[in-house]
Amino acid sequence: MSLSVVIVGGLHAEARRATVARLLADVPGSVVLHHDLATAAAGTVVRTISDATGLLSAGEAPLVNDCACCALREDLVPELRRLADAGLTQLAVVELWDSVEPKAMAEVVAASGLTVTGVITAVDPALLLPYLGNGDDLAERGLAAAATDQRTVADTFARQLEYAPVLAVLDSPEADDEDRELLAQLHPTARQVPVQGGRSGEVTDVFRPTAGPESRPSDAPAPAPEDARSSPLARAALAGFDVEAAAAAQHPACALLPAEADAHGVSTLVWHRRRPFHPERLFAALEDLTCAAARSRGRFWLADKPDVLLHWDAAGGALCVESAGPWLASLPDAAWDMVPPVRRAAAALDWHAEHGDCCQHLVFTSPGLDRDGLEQLLESCLLTDTEYAAGRTAWKRLPPAFDAFLEV
Repeated sequence: MSLSVVIVGGLHAEARRATVARLLADVPGSVVLHHDLATAAAGTVVRTISDATGLLSAGEAPLVNDCACCALREDLVPELRRLADAGLTQLAVVELWDSVEPKAMAEVVAASGLTVTGVITAVDPALLLPYLGNGDDLAERGLAAAATDQRTVADTFARQLEYAPVLAVLDSPEADDEDRELLAQLHPTARQVPVQGGRSGEVTDVFRPTAGPESRPSDAPAPAPEDARSSPLARAALAGFDVEAAAAAQHPACALLPAEADAHGVSTLVWHRRRPFHPERLFAALEDLTCAAARSRGRFWLADKPDVLLHWDAAGGALCVESAGPWLASLPDAAWDMVPPVRRAAAALDWHAEHGDCCQHLVFTSPGLDRDGLEQLLESCLLTDTEYAAGRTAWKRLPPAFDAFLEV
């Protein structure tokens, strides 16, 4: 029997546990692996393996380089291989600890030769806006995965949400139409699967110790995966997952960004222009732009760095700006063969006769979004007609206001 691996993550712990419990109930012969990083301060990470009846085994993995996430990486694959070699488990559910992001774990598992059949982020819609608006450092909340972890609650949650092609959505009585619309606009391509809360969300807390998977009789194998696809969540977990495509969908140069939308008090503004930003005017507007929406992201073009594709990533009132490499238009033709096809395809769709793929493509999503005010502010940051006509040589002499951001 081949082992399928599904990764379930998310900062919304109740939704995550309800999702895992549902999978264990729906897929016979499934187990869940969980690494609790809350014990990292004591020098170890606690690993548990459970099934629908209870706890099967528990152990500890030592920290690696004072990093709990590193310990998880080092310990996870050997445990999955052990389950695969035993041949008694058809689905291994990897329940990530709160702040662990699914992208890194999916890539680690896939690189080991194991089959990732699904990545799911569990979400409570009622908590969506509070988490996206939370600019606290993970360390302040006891959620840091390493001593050097400088992520915030908001940006971590945003990446967890946007990476997964499947969202397990908790049936939360506190959620309203605005919450559900915000979720739909933030990740419009995701498949949403409803998950009931209540007792199912508490299964992981009431596991009873039982014999381990090695004690199951070898002549009584679990049902084949095809027999377990009766529920939407199980089908989503076993549907298949492309690690490379998922990474490309998040890369600033070819990301699948949300489209224009406006419903239930929630709006998404897609702002696309062919003229570069004036570095000083954009820098002066950063605070207002960052706080204008619950979530904003995309790629942008600075006049003083015309060959550099810059990544915009904002949540929780905090903005991250970083270089994502060169625009394709700045590369010699010979270098294009080394660029992934998906990147070339994205550039071709956005190609301009004069500037190639250089452009502004920013997306802002939020309840109560001031679309007109936001557009006016963004437009004011572009080069004026006179500045634009001066050409690239003059652009590069403009004050480098973003050097501190980019550590130039």
